[in-house]
Amino acid sequence: MYQSLMLIKPTVYPRRSLWSLGIRLGLIAAVATGGYALARVPPGTIFELAIPYPDKLSSGSTHEITYNQNGGDVFWVTGQNYDTLVKVGLNGALSLYPLRTDSGSPPMGPHGIAFDAKGQLWLTLEYEGKIVRVGSNAEILAEYDVSLDCSSCPEKINTHPHGLGIGSDGQTVWYTGKATGTVGKITPDGKVHTYPLSIVGSVPIYIKAGPDGNMWVTELVGNAIARVTPDGKVTEFPIPTYNSRPIAIVPEPGGQAMWFTEEAGNNVGRIDMNGKIMEFAVPKSQKNVILAGLTFDDQKNLWVQQYIDPHNPNPPGPDYIIKIDRAILTPNVSDVAKIAVVFYQVPTRNTVMHRIIQGPDGNMWFTELAADKVGKLIPSGFYEHQTLIHGLTIIHQSQAGAKSIPPDTD
Repeated sequence: MYQSLMLIKPTVYPRRSLWSLGIRLGLIAAVATGGYALARVPPGTIFELAIPYPDKLSSGSTHEITYNQNGGDVFWVTGQNYDTLVKVGLNGALSLYPLRTDSGSPPMGPHGIAFDAKGQLWLTLEYEGKIVRVGSNAEILAEYDVSLDCSSCPEKINTHPHGLGIGSDGQTVWYTGKATGTVGKITPDGKVHTYPLSIVGSVPIYIKAGPDGNMWVTELVGNAIARVTPDGKVTEFPIPTYNSRPIAIVPEPGGQAMWFTEEAGNNVGRIDMNGKIMEFAVPKSQKNVILAGLTFDDQKNLWVQQYIDPHNPNPPGPDYIIKIDRAILTPNVSDVAKIAVVFYQVPTRNTVMHRIIQGPDGNMWFTELAADKVGKLIPSGFYEHQTLIHGLTIIHQSQAGAKSIPPDTD
């Protein structure tokens, strides 16, 4: 760990020049397997904010989004391949903070980002194999090397820390080792601990604290959800859908479960604290769509991102933010198809959606990885028409077999 004295001067952009003029009101009809019906419900209005990175990449690289939920009113966004943090005000004002000031130095790759209970901002530097704590102007205040020692290797092994979450204690920093099939933590006294998953190539992506005090992890290639106790005991629960590619995971509001998205399965899943998994097939706007992030709003509705698969782009089509009614939290098998699912079309196409959260203003904020945009969806409005879909189905209910890995004793 070291202390940095370097203060990064941001590039600040006023809001009036950045909000996209492309605004989508309500919804254009989408096709769902269960049919659809028109309903008079308040539509959403979507605004998009283009991030003016220097030297734009054709593939884009706008990833995670967070804010300090203890009174914060600005968002922080990671521009991974730009080595940049972006601060976004509720009014659309932007500040860009380049982390790498020397163009000749190796890339850093900021990705996972979260605030702890003290309001300190933590960040993974995936390409450097480090976790850092940054200040209000993105200056690095503390740094931790989370690479793995290897006596037979020419150098340490970069775990590629990807996802980042804060433990239930509000101060332990947890991360996923994307390249090494590991999960790690940094304790409040600065010690780094690493715990292996059962499959090295499992590619753990996202990590979030659950209501049981444990950390819950998505394994993209391992096709499983992992539960990690505070002392490092790992239990993995296979997902019934084959090669579902789980992405994001969040706690159920007021419940005893976690919810996750399946990118390839196009399902949302619920796993209770004992590992029982229930999967819901999300209606598709067209056949070649996949899912990204998910979150709950303060009314307990579930929001999901659905977009055209860039590896299967034909036929082309629009991307959507989807709201699933809170009735999904207490479904009866016979009534699940009646749960309302509302599609909000995003103005930009080929977005490669990434993450979505509810902001302190009550609106839904999301990132578009390939388009390098931040979007804001205002859930309520004064326009009358949008499409309401009935088409959720339960595809699996099972008590998945668990595989446990005890923590190291040293």
